[in-house]
Amino acid sequence: MDLNTVIFDLDGLLVDSEPSWNEAALEVFGQLGITLDKKQFSLTTGLRTREFVQWWFNHFKLDPVHLPQVEKDIVDRVTNKILNSGRAQPGVAHILNFFIQRKFKIGLASSSPMSLINATIDYLGLRDHLHAISSAAELTFGKPHPQVYLDCATLLNSSPTNCLAFEDSFNGMISAKAARMKCIVVPASWQFNDKRWHAADMKISSLQNFNDLLLATI
Repeated sequence: MDLNTVIFDLDGLLVDSEPSWNEAALEVFGQLGITLDKKQFSLTTGLRTREFVQWWFNHFKLDPVHLPQVEKDIVDRVTNKILNSGRAQPGVAHILNFFIQRKFKIGLASSSPMSLINATIDYLGLRDHLHAISSAAELTFGKPHPQVYLDCATLLNSSPTNCLAFEDSFNGMISAKAARMKCIVVPASWQFNDKRWHAADMKISSLQNFNDLLLATI
């Protein structure tokens, strides 16, 4: 298979934003008298904010009239947290340079709204390295549906079967695989041994560890 395109997820993969999402959700849901633990958060990692909020509104039987405001409050808080203290994940510079040197087309496919994507990639200085950006926020279906990855491949003028995706969530992995792309997962350390990652083409502990040998085995 002739891989010539790489597509990255954003939250949790390129930027260490999962703590920001968790903190923002705890703060906003806390105002409604709701608390979530790490295991509960893992159930909804990779979903769009609206789906995340809807999930827990249904679970706790909250009045849906508050859903749009809760969604907006969470996104606003996450954006502020990233811009105040966000950090690139280890190996981001390495992985981008790796694929730039090999003349891959580079895209980003995220569940986050474009406002948050734009703020984050500008904050991290990634914009000049990305040839296409797609957001699932306003699509009919988000991850694990493949549309956001298929949209990014179209923007890059690439066949899905020539694309390699990097993901950190189970929903994201399924999205990329459903799009008929190869997928490498970089799970959080506490999720690394989860058997669900067997569906990926490869699992690595850090973007920093990726190299020519691993690429050749995909």
